[in-house]
Amino acid sequence: MRKWKIMLIFFTILTIGGLFILRANTVPTISFFPLDEKSFIDEANTSLTLESVTGSDSYNIGWSINSSSDKSMYLRQDVSLLFDNGILRGVRSKWVQNTDQIHMDETVESEDSSHFQSISFHHGENHYGGEDIKSVQAMTYDELYVIDSPTTPIKAFKQPVTPFESEWKELLDRSSKQQLLFQWHLLIQYFQINPENYRAIPLVDLYKYNNKPLPNMSQQETDVLIGRLWEGIYKNYVIPASESSENQLESYIPLILIDKQNTHLYVLFELNGGREQLIQRIPEIKN
Repeated sequence: MRKWKIMLIFFTILTIGGLFILRANTVPTISFFPLDEKSFIDEANTSLTLESVTGSDSYNIGWSINSSSDKSMYLRQDVSLLFDNGILRGVRSKWVQNTDQIHMDETVESEDSSHFQSISFHHGENHYGGEDIKSVQAMTYDELYVIDSPTTPIKAFKQPVTPFESEWKELLDRSSKQQLLFQWHLLIQYFQINPENYRAIPLVDLYKYNNKPLPNMSQQETDVLIGRLWEGIYKNYVIPASESSENQLESYIPLILIDKQNTHLYVLFELNGGREQLIQRIPEIKN
């Protein structure tokens, strides 16, 4: 009888372990492979809109992410981050096999004046047989200012066209920038990094290097760096953030620090009270 109990416990542990491994292996990840020179993301878009006004100081934001590739791919995946005055407000990710399109639509409830920013990474894998796997990628970005003033109805804009909108943009930008600089300074101090040795890029600004090389890099080197960077960000930032409930989510825009000698980079962020530092070597690409 004792042997049967031991065997039962043993098989129970194996079953639980097997389920855990299966669950871990089914969690979608972004994996960077050599970039595909013959395939591409041909259309991609991130869009933020004022969807509706629901009260005197409350409203809904429409958050839409779309992309299409030149052909159906083994795997297509999009991930998008939404920040509200520099604070992480939402994380969305979707992956589909054997498709050329990804589409996500979300409605986010909010209140008070805000500067919303969303950056998305659009990714795909082409499998050509055996271990010959290639990546395609692109980034998109959108922003939206929402003014909730006691003297005017709630309104939204992307670029100010009136003095009133310009004043609000300046106010919101200054407020969030001060808070972000304070948070980034704490992280730099905590990890004992000399900021003079690095070029700083907020994560939401990374889209600017879609078709423009980083300083002292070629476009090819920049594209590889960005692909590997998102691989690490997805694993270490997106997945943990997506597993947090929205009312418990606490994080500011991550800061990317690229070594001026182009040997390595850091990604600094704080998530739900935990300070994190990702370190990535920048490989030298031989043409």
